[in-house]
Amino acid sequence: MPVVRIESMDHEGRGVTHFEGKVIFVDGALTGELIDFSPYVRKPSYELAQISRILKHSPQRVQPRCRYFGTCGGCSMQHLDVSAQASVKQRVLEDALWHIGRVKPETVFTPLIGPGWGYRYRARLSVRHVSRKGGVLVGFRERKSSHVTNMSSCEVLPPHMSALLLPLRELINGFSICDRVPQVEVAIGGEGAQQMTVLVFRVLAPLSAEDEAALRAFSDTQRMSIYVQPGGPDTLAPFWPLPMPELAYELPDFGVRLAFAPSEFTQVNHGMNRSLLRRAMSMLAPQPGERIADMFCGLGNFSLPIAALGADVVGVEGADALVQRAARNAEANGLASRASFRVANLFKATPESLAELGHFDKMVIDPPREGAFDLVKALPRADAAGALQRIVYVSCSAATLARDVAVLVNEKGYRFRGAGIANMFPQTSHVESIALIER
Repeated sequence: MPVVRIESMDHEGRGVTHFEGKVIFVDGALTGELIDFSPYVRKPSYELAQISRILKHSPQRVQPRCRYFGTCGGCSMQHLDVSAQASVKQRVLEDALWHIGRVKPETVFTPLIGPGWGYRYRARLSVRHVSRKGGVLVGFRERKSSHVTNMSSCEVLPPHMSALLLPLRELINGFSICDRVPQVEVAIGGEGAQQMTVLVFRVLAPLSAEDEAALRAFSDTQRMSIYVQPGGPDTLAPFWPLPMPELAYELPDFGVRLAFAPSEFTQVNHGMNRSLLRRAMSMLAPQPGERIADMFCGLGNFSLPIAALGADVVGVEGADALVQRAARNAEANGLASRASFRVANLFKATPESLAELGHFDKMVIDPPREGAFDLVKALPRADAAGALQRIVYVSCSAATLARDVAVLVNEKGYRFRGAGIANMFPQTSHVESIALIER
């Protein structure tokens, strides 16, 4: 078998090396390790491979904490020390910025790192009835497979949710429609005694009276709120208890509380979200008298801190329901006089559509993975009248961030003052990043 030294790691957490003129991507290999490998996909210019033997271990290799690591597809980096994970992700970001965007930040920010375990306050658990495995399985999908991992615990879920996997399996296994429940979504709000957990059961057939009784008993015993979703997102409905308590999370640095529905997007890692907001607000430096745009504002995660710091903010989002939620959150926090919200399709932004929103001094951009290409193309040049003083761009895709920053720097004439990562998803290869662009 070929013996190689791992040169680096890629954006999916695989080891990267070269052999006989090809790039080799090796599952589970770490930078600096000496290994031999066995290919399982061969292409003319690259191969995908697995480790056959490690001849020299990386000092950053650790024993995976979860017994399902390697089978479960939820985590890909548990074999690497958490602080080293952040370094790998920082390198992935820098490589994307240069190789895709041909841009380099003037400053590389210190990575934001939080707890590596029990952080996941949102999750989508797959459910599948498998007779040969004893009935219903509840967990994450297996790696490179549509099968559900046969798991009884999860180290990245909060402990109370990890402990619920087996009771959930038992509950659904007793349903008359146990083979018609494809997933259960988890949404957790609040902290400590105020923490609230909501489970959303996706059902493809009506629950029987006995199923409903079992679900209510489960809710009461586990002290969790239950929603049921028989169809599309519009069919989501509270089930038990009624009236349903409100989900919310706190941003104590800014004295605000954001309510949300279990179907609405929030960051999975509440602690890291707070750290990211502290950095974003420090970069943005909102001041009374300034007018700031929060593009892709969601339910107001950035908008409300901006308003709390004294600036006027206009949040823009494509979904009317989220705009309404953000407006209600502003009202509930006494910030409605400084925070307003509008519906607009930012994926089709034009200079004319942005001009209709009025002049802004600064801007936050926090798009989905697709990025904000049309939006940044529509912004005025840095040397034009009405140019933005400062842009804070928060991204969940290093590739689209690199593409969009390249437009701002190479076409619009802005300065790329800095960029860094936030380890929003420890144990995974997901790269969350934040960038500062100035006139």
